[in-house]
Amino acid sequence: MASIAQSPAKALKIFSLRSFSPIAKTVVALGTYVAWTALTWLLEGRIQTLRRPEAVTDRLVYTGVANIVVGTVLALLVVREFVASDFTTRADLGFRSVPRTVAAILVGGILGLGLYVLQQPATTDPVVVTNVFAQVLPVSIAEVVVCYVVVGGSIAALLRDRGVHRSLTIGSALVVSTVLFGIYHFAHSPPFNTVEMVGLLTVVGVGTGLFYFVGGSFYGALVFHNCMALFGIVSSLSDSGQLTAYQQPLVPLLATALAALAVLVGVERLVVKPSQNGRMETQAS
Repeated sequence: MASIAQSPAKALKIFSLRSFSPIAKTVVALGTYVAWTALTWLLEGRIQTLRRPEAVTDRLVYTGVANIVVGTVLALLVVREFVASDFTTRADLGFRSVPRTVAAILVGGILGLGLYVLQQPATTDPVVVTNVFAQVLPVSIAEVVVCYVVVGGSIAALLRDRGVHRSLTIGSALVVSTVLFGIYHFAHSPPFNTVEMVGLLTVVGVGTGLFYFVGGSFYGALVFHNCMALFGIVSSLSDSGQLTAYQQPLVPLLATALAALAVLVGVERLVVKPSQNGRMETQAS
């Protein structure tokens, strides 16, 4: 996994990202968001990839390029430079110890699935839910990494550098991340690019932001975020009569989700290292 990220990491060093000012680093974070959103439109919204179940190749290209390569690997390489230069820390970005991460995942999963059931979805079939969870996961990973970790983390780091109070720092980062998360959906195919849906998803993004910035766990926020996406996708599948196709394990969806998760964990654990300068984490790991 380290070898996969080696060449892009060297490229980042050429541009001396670590020596950038806090403002310049925040601009880079916003540029990462813009690039990811543009690719989402190019590979999904422009050709309505998600509305064409038969477009297997287009789906794989969209997932692989926009969400795994750019939304996960490249975004985390930017994070690596931020952490290595003491702009922020792993703990500030929600990357915690294994026990705390496992606890946050359990809490996020229980809360997320609980909200799903309370909405009286079209189905609670565990096979269907697992398939849909797997389908959404690669996109959710990119959404949380780019909107909350890269952009939100850089906003919070910039404000901390300016001596802004912690509550205002968290609040500002949450608002910016949530708004950008909502706006990004304009790059998707219908019905996700409608004003009504963008508004609804922005509200959903508040829940993710609270879990991430207040709860302080990236993986917990990711699981919670992915669970919140279940209801909308299941409802859409039910309305289009495609739900029966999800009543058996869909190996391609499960394999893609596992690959996206493996890339995420591998890059995060092997590449996003604590600063060698020994800066203390601002929060307990």
